[in-house]
Amino acid sequence: MAKKFTLEYWIDDGWYVGRLPEVPGVFSQGETLEELEENIRDAYRLMLEEQSLKRRNTRSKQITLEV
Repeated sequence: MAKKFTLEYWIDDGWYVGRLPEVPGVFSQGETLEELEENIRDAYRLMLEEQSLKRRNTRSKQITLEV
């Protein structure tokens, strides 16, 4: 499944640095714009894998709190 995201990027000390504003926490860098794109895809995939693991290991329960 293909999803479209906005890659915001800038050059810092000769490196292309970028983020996906639609996906908080997904940042990466590369020596070229092409490398940045590859690395940001990897960062996004890793974030999805981590979320999947958290969902498998997370339980929830309704509680009542008196304040």
